[in-house]
Parts: sequence; C-alpha cells; structure tokens
Amino acid sequence: MKPILEFAADHTLPATLINTPALFEYLMRVEGQVFREVATRQTVKVRFGQHDYFIKRHEGVGWLEIIKNWMTLKRPVVSALNEVRAIQALNQLNIPTTPYVGHGVQGWSPATLRSFVMTEDLGDIVTLEELALQWQTMRPRLREKRAIIRRVAEIAHRLHKHGIYHRDFYICHFCIKRTEAESRPPALHVLDLHRVEIHPTLSVSMQIKDLAALYFSAMDAGLTRGDWLTFLKFYQPEHALKTGAGSDLWRQVQARAHQLYGKYQRKLSSGIAM
Repeated sequence: MKPILEFAADHTLPATLINTPALFEYLMRVEGQVFREVATRQTVKVRFGQHDYFIKRHEGVGWLEIIKNWMTLKRPVVSALNEVRAIQALNQLNIPTTPYVGHGVQGWSPATLRSFVMTEDLGDIVTLEELALQWQTMRPRLREKRAIIRRVAEIAHRLHKHGIYHRDFYICHFCIKRTEAESRPPALHVLDLHRVEIHPTLSVSMQIKDLAALYFSAMDAGLTRGDWLTFLKFYQPEHALKTGAGSDLWRQVQARAHQLYGKYQRKLSSGIAM
C-alpha cells in the first residue's frame, strides 16, 4: 500500500531530501543516533542540511499487543499519528513542545501500521529532572523556583481543562532551552507525547494519575509546603472549582504518588530499572 506523507508548510528539510524516491522507506530506515529503542519503536537523531531532527518510527504492534492493552483498560498506541495529534493539540493551546516537521503512515490495519513522526531538535536543553538534581546541591532562588512551579501548574491546568491526558507526566518531560533559561516566565516545553489521550473532558481519575506522576517525579527535588501550595494555587483543578473537592483530590494525588515512590524504591533496591 502506498504510504501517506505530510510535511509542515514551514519545514526546514532540504528540497533534495523531500524529492528522494521512496522517501517514506528512506526515513523509516535512515541511520542516526539511537535515543530509544523497544520492540516496535525506535527514536533516532539525524541531521539533514543545517538542522538536527528526531524521527520516531513505529512498526506494527500486532493484535496480541492491542488485545493485551484493551484487556488491561489501556488505550493501545498503534502509530505515530497519536503523537502528531498531540503536537497539534498543544500548538493550538500555545503550549511549547517539539516543533512538528512531518509524518508518514503506511497500511490500514491497526496491528500492522508502519509510521513515523519527525520533529526538530530543540538543541541544548535542561529537563526539570536535571534541574531538580542541581537544586539538591545548589539551592535555587525562591523567585526562580516558584516561577517554574507556577508555569508547570499552568500548563497542567491548561492540558487538563482541554481534555488532554499526558499519561507520562513526569518532570523529566518538561524542559527549558538553555538559551531561554533566563526568560521570565520560563518557556517550558512539554516532551514525550507518545501516549497522550485527548478526550472531550478529563475524568477525575485521569487527572489524579497525571498529577500523581508529576508529584512522584518531584519528590526528591526538595520542594517545600509553600512550593506545593504554589502549584495548587495555579493548577486550579476544574472539578474542584465546582465541587470544593480540591483538598480531597490532592490527598488522592499524594497517596498515589507515595505508592509510586514506594514501588520505585523497591525496584531500585532489587536492582531493577523502572
């Protein structure tokens, strides 16, 4: 089946590349620096012309994987189109993410789809996870730390208000370009949209899961009660504004985060990477 290819109108790819015969197959096979590789997915960094790009490639996941996901009440991710739609959704909300360049899809069966999404490399970045590690030895200025916390909260609020469930909502998936590190408020980019789900409205359960992942991933950052209160102030959960259930929601977030942290510590002690 002939693949479908689409590229952003303002893409920076060289014309010689765009005119390459069998371009879909070429981009599915071109070698680069491998950043992540699992059974049916691979992320590579490549350079075309004067720009660096990331290509996330998906091979068919198979019916067994799809059925297994649905049986555990998880929506299966069968192609790069999931990330393409997520990037478009964040762009519409003016939330910075990796700049979309193009994508391609081949096939029609969800079990055998082959696809890719290409994005521009953001360049020299620092993730909030890396920043949190720095805070353990170099205490940040309160004003700067609170500005970052406020921005994370505002992004979380905007995502959830518009029915966007990240599903990997950890601080390592927020980053700042080092060239913009001094800007206020900081321009935070949201990364790893591979598993994002978009719903008409977000359930309380999904909201709690995202927030618990965020809380868990920040538990070693040395945040104070004032820091958490700053997050809550600017997050403003939609359902809590209507029902007054904000404190109850936060207790559920904390409980789930501590469960995740306990599980993480047990895996560390047993030598298993999470």
